[in-house]
Amino acid sequence: MKKIVGVMMSLVLVIGVIAGCSNKDTSGETKDGKKVDLKIWSFTDELKEPIKKFEEKNGVKVELTIVPIADYPTKLKPVLESGVGAPDVFTGEIAFLKQWVNAGYWENLSEKPYNVDELSDNYVPYVFDLGKDQDGNVRALSWQTTPGGLYYKRSIAKEVLGTDDPDAVGEMLSSMDKVFEVAEKMKEKGYRMFPDEGSIRWFSQGDNPKPWVNEDNEIQLTEQKVAFLDTAKKLRENNYTALAPEWSPSWFEAMDKPIKVKEGGKETETQVFSYVLPTWGLHSVLKTNVEDTAGDWAVTNGPSPYFWGGTWLGVYNKSKNKELAYDFVKMMTQDDEFLTDWAKETGDVLSYLPVTNEIKDDFSDEFLGGQNNYQFFLEQAKSIEPGIVTKYDQQLDTFYGNAVQEYVDGKKTKEEAIKEFYKKVQNAYPDLKVPNK
Repeated sequence: MKKIVGVMMSLVLVIGVIAGCSNKDTSGETKDGKKVDLKIWSFTDELKEPIKKFEEKNGVKVELTIVPIADYPTKLKPVLESGVGAPDVFTGEIAFLKQWVNAGYWENLSEKPYNVDELSDNYVPYVFDLGKDQDGNVRALSWQTTPGGLYYKRSIAKEVLGTDDPDAVGEMLSSMDKVFEVAEKMKEKGYRMFPDEGSIRWFSQGDNPKPWVNEDNEIQLTEQKVAFLDTAKKLRENNYTALAPEWSPSWFEAMDKPIKVKEGGKETETQVFSYVLPTWGLHSVLKTNVEDTAGDWAVTNGPSPYFWGGTWLGVYNKSKNKELAYDFVKMMTQDDEFLTDWAKETGDVLSYLPVTNEIKDDFSDEFLGGQNNYQFFLEQAKSIEPGIVTKYDQQLDTFYGNAVQEYVDGKKTKEEAIKEFYKKVQNAYPDLKVPNK
C-alpha cells in the first residue's frame, strides 16, 4: 500500500500505463489512440504488475490511470457521473471508502451473476464488511488486510530490555503505562522510544474503538482520545521522542542511523527504537528507506490493536465491459494462484483466507530477522472493528491531530485545544453535533 507514502512525499504523478498485447476486438481508446479492452483508475501503483499478469493471462490490453490521492475523488466523481471516459474498474481508499460504497457508482456484487455474499467466510471479516453499502450489499472487495504493529530494532531491544523476542517485547508494551516504562529505560541508555508524539495516536484509537460520529450525528471524543493529549504531552516533556515529525526527512533518516536532536539549546545524537506502522509500512516505508539496519528489525504489538489504510476495488456500474472488469476483480481478490504468488513476491498480508491459511505457517521475512510477521498480523486483524469507519474520519483525524500538536507545543491548554477542535468540526460539518464547550 504505497499510496500513503506517495501522498506525504508528493511523489505520485498522474500517469497512464498501457501494457501487453491482444488479438481481441477492442472497446475503447487510450490517449495515444491505441485500443484497449479495460480501463482502470487508481490512486496507487500497486496494480501495475497485476495488470501485466492479467493481460498475459487473458490476451487483453488494459489502461491504468493513476491520479494523486489528494485529487482522486474530485477527478473521479465527474467521469462516474457522466460516464464519459469512465473506468471499468476503480479503486477506493479507506479514507473515502464509505462515501463510495454508498454512492452507487460501484456495481452491486451481492446480486447475480456475482453472488459474492457466498464467499464472505473466505475473507478477513472487517475487510469484507467495509466493502458493503448501508443496505448490506457488497460494492467493493480488497485483497489485503492492514492491521498495525510496532516495529523495533532488535539490537537496541537486546541492549536495553535484555531480549529481542517479539512476544517478550510485546508483553513489555501491552499497556500505555508499560510503554512509558520502556521509554524511560530507552532514555537512560541514550535512545528515544519513538520518532514523534503522533506515533501513539493509533493506540488511542484502537483502545475501546468507537466511530468519530455516532448514529445520531454526534461527535464522540472518547476518554481514550482525550487521554492521547496527555500521553503525547508526556512523551514530549520527558524527552522520549526524537522530535522527528511523521513523513519528514528526519523521520525517515532515523530509521537507519542516529540523528541529532536539539533540546533546551543543546544538540545531542540519538537513535530511535521503534516505529508504529501497519502491514504496508514494512514494504513501502521501512524497506525502501533502510540499508544498514536491514535484518535488525522485528514487529510486535502495542497497547491495543489498530489498522491503517487499505485498498478496495469494484466494477463501475455503467461499464460496458462488466464481465471482463469483474474477471480482474476476481483475480485480485479470489485467485488462489495469483494471490499466493503476490503474497510471496510482495509480502502483502492478504485478506483472502484460503490462501493465507496455506502460506501463513511457513512465512518469514529476512528484514525482520526471519520473523513470521504474517501470523502476527493475521492474529491482530481478528480484533479490528469495521463499524468504527465513517466518511468523516480523514478530516476529523487531521483536526484532532492539529489540536494535540498545539497542546504538546504549549500553544494551547488542553481545554483550549479541545474547544478549537470542536469549532473546526462545526465549521466544516454544520450537520454534526458537538458538545457546548
